[in-house]
Amino acid sequence: MQSRHKVLILDDNPELLELYKEMLSQLPSRPEVHTATAGSRALALLDAQPFRLLLCDLKMPKMDGLQVLSIVRRRFPELRTVVITAVEDEEFRSRAYALGVDLFWLKPDTHKNMQMFLECLEALLGRDSEGGFRGVQSKSLMDIVQMECLSQSSTVMRITRGALVGKLWIQNGELIDAEAEGARGEAAFRRILEWKSGTFENLPAEPDRERTIHKSVNALLLETAQAMDEVSGSDNDPEDAEHRKTVWRLSALTREGAEWVVSLGESGPAEGWGTHSAEELGKWMRVLEEACHRMSDRIEAGPLSNVQAAGLDRRLVYLPSSGKSMLVAWPLDTDRASALEKTKKLTATWDS
Repeated sequence: MQSRHKVLILDDNPELLELYKEMLSQLPSRPEVHTATAGSRALALLDAQPFRLLLCDLKMPKMDGLQVLSIVRRRFPELRTVVITAVEDEEFRSRAYALGVDLFWLKPDTHKNMQMFLECLEALLGRDSEGGFRGVQSKSLMDIVQMECLSQSSTVMRITRGALVGKLWIQNGELIDAEAEGARGEAAFRRILEWKSGTFENLPAEPDRERTIHKSVNALLLETAQAMDEVSGSDNDPEDAEHRKTVWRLSALTREGAEWVVSLGESGPAEGWGTHSAEELGKWMRVLEEACHRMSDRIEAGPLSNVQAAGLDRRLVYLPSSGKSMLVAWPLDTDRASALEKTKKLTATWDS
């Protein structure tokens, strides 16, 4: 049986330790959770056995969180680290990222956005990946930005890749500004999208931020995809090739007008583009396929061709396949015939 990952939570508040321990018990991977109320005790536990993830408070007596993280970085470089703090201070945030933490969460946000917080932790506990952004199961940044816009979010996304830091301002689902490497606006957005891996976090929205980007996110994604295709060169680097494939898929999704796509192979987890709910939708796809197979056997019908469904806000088209089945969401005003034709076209070129 595969061993469970170990997680260590460090906080000087015993009640909060129990609360977070209970929260982590909901993770699908069911990690083995240990707790410590002092930095010295946490370091002793880390010395005694291997841990996958450390959740660390910042303000503690005797040895504070930043001191602990500094020691952890030197002695346990492979340990993944998450700061959980009630201190909303940019200096603390910058110092923590300088020490190489994977994620920085304010304690109130872990409760208000518990599902996202747990998804971030589950992603950090998951297997290593060659690329992607930690916190959303190795999604590309393009996909993350698109999901934020589709959900009509208002937030500031802080993206970190090593010493590089960028920010994206999203207001009511529209990208209004970006900053990175001394650039601002569209130029900064394109620079950030070139980063193939890193970490990100959501900061409070800034509704008074001056708008410098007036194109839609979809238009910018298409322009970026085309630019990357023109300078793509060789596919010898697997990370570059995978990044370009993701860019192409998202641009194809945008070009056809689909809202999101979920693909599901015969085994393994579902993959989603433009949606946070790939895992749940993948489970639904398997249930749907099994139910259709049973019905087909009972009425002696031929193989399933497709399934269409319309809800309050979108139309779904499901195309089964022995290799990889696809579920595609379209705007509700897309007619049935057009939705099916577009889905077939998108599916035919998805892995090309």
